Amino acid sequence: MLDAPMRQIIDPPLTVLGRRMARVGVTANQVTLTGLALGLAAAALIAANRETLALLPLLASRLADGLDGAVARATRRTSFGGYLDIAADFLFYGAVPFAFVLADPAANGTAGAFLLASFYFNGTSFLGFAILAEKRRMRTTARGLKSLYFSNGLLEGTETILFFVALCLLPGLFAPLAWAFGALCFLTGALRIAAARRIFL
Repeated sequence: MLDAPMRQIIDPPLTVLGRRMARVGVTANQVTLTGLALGLAAAALIAANRETLALLPLLASRLADGLDGAVARATRRTSFGGYLDIAADFLFYGAVPFAFVLADPAANGTAGAFLLASFYFNGTSFLGFAILAEKRRMRTTARGLKSLYFSNGLLEGTETILFFVALCLLPGLFAPLAWAFGALCFLTGALRIAAARRIFL
């Protein structure tokens, strides 16, 4: 829901920085993998009960996630680059809830499993929609120039990052926050399926 307006704010500075990085030889895939490494480092810190410290690599990983596209646009966009980016994103999104479960399995296990199931369902609805949109040659630039069709939803990347930040700041509230966010993820996936039925039936 917030991704499109957020892109209008962050894209101009990311474009400038992406061009500068491209000029010194940095590739988009290198930025993607760096962002993934930072995200997994944040997850490792969360699992070690260092949630506040995890905020720095977590936010840096999301900066890298925006930068890889800017570098690609300044050099050469490839289908593999888009594929690598979405795979890295999904691994990061799964690693953070899993880390909270590892940090306190007794308190966070059930809610964490529910949250991961909701991510799985929501992610499937997103990727399935993208496949059908490609078959119809549908295009959108509302969330920037992407390799995949990014359908809108109640919860998107921006909301997920804000949720992760809230978890790091309030780790003791992981379970209720996970139940609430997971329910909204299931609703997002269901609404996307309903939209797909209207468009693709």
